[in-house]
Amino acid sequence: MVKYLDFATLEKFMHDVFVASGVPEKDAATCANVLITADKLGIDSHGIGRLKPIYIDRINDGIQKPVTEVEFVRTTPTTAVIDCHDGMGMVASKEAMQYAIDAAKKYGTGMAVVRNSTHYGIAGYYALMAEKNNMIGITGTNARPSIAPTFGVENMLGTNPLTFAMPTDEPFPFFLDCATSVSQRGKIEVYAREGKQLPPGWVIDREGNTRTDTDQILKDLVKGTAALTPLGGLGEATAGYKGYGYATVVEILSSALQQGAFLKGLLGFSPEGNKQPYHLGHFFMAINIEAFTDIADFKKTTGTILRQLRASRKAPGCERIYTAGEKEYQTYCLRQKSGVPVNESLQKTIRTLIEMYHLNQYKFDF
Repeated sequence: MVKYLDFATLEKFMHDVFVASGVPEKDAATCANVLITADKLGIDSHGIGRLKPIYIDRINDGIQKPVTEVEFVRTTPTTAVIDCHDGMGMVASKEAMQYAIDAAKKYGTGMAVVRNSTHYGIAGYYALMAEKNNMIGITGTNARPSIAPTFGVENMLGTNPLTFAMPTDEPFPFFLDCATSVSQRGKIEVYAREGKQLPPGWVIDREGNTRTDTDQILKDLVKGTAALTPLGGLGEATAGYKGYGYATVVEILSSALQQGAFLKGLLGFSPEGNKQPYHLGHFFMAINIEAFTDIADFKKTTGTILRQLRASRKAPGCERIYTAGEKEYQTYCLRQKSGVPVNESLQKTIRTLIEMYHLNQYKFDF
């Protein structure tokens, strides 16, 4: 049975779990805030559901450091190269985007890249940091190999999101946060928790056949015997090369600018098959709209574009057209009242964490 937890309680719980695992208080607050933001917006693949299997398990496995040493390796007035030293990717990433924002306030644009990092949560968190400062926010990250290139079957590229946030004159921003694959591992994990099979076309095997067996797919993605398809799907007929191309753009920007690991170098396993840090890379850009035009004019034009798109002719049988960020805003409004849904699988994980870290002050009704 699904239970619902309010934002504040769930965020405090995640914060306390991070602290119990060795993450300093301030950093734990950042990490918990990134995760609860995902849950608030309905991006359930990257919220509480990833607390243990990603962050806590990796800390306990010794492949991710709970204490983050953020080192600015190279800086100019508008750019920075940052080394995360295998610490909490969310901590280094927040500093990186803040650097880009501060640079954009002075010079119009700013950019920062991070190397030797770890999973940084939802990419949109950092793009929205810029949007809240009346800027355009852009970010992306590479990840462990999951996507097969067009006409290939080997997982080479990560799900590599290319993410944007822009302010509008509406109650919500334009907000596009999605992988460059048809789907991504986090969504497959959601299907697994719900005991559902995947839709055909998301995943292929080494013979190029589509697969839907969710639980085994999660294992085979790690083994490299299954791969995600890029946006557009298989081959050229439905333009899968476009997703493949954009994933490659993100891979280059996430690694070549800071000379970090890429492609098979992000597997998370040594040549001997032992677990090791992932050494992920990220990039962050902030564009100060006031350097180009009046912010009110930008917001009005952007809002008008979105409203005209939503007001355009609908396909037969379709009730409405959405623009990016609208559904997330609607989910946020709903969950402010109802709380975050926690299914039985997540309830079990929460109970495990309470027992593991002796967080007996939490007495959830499940």
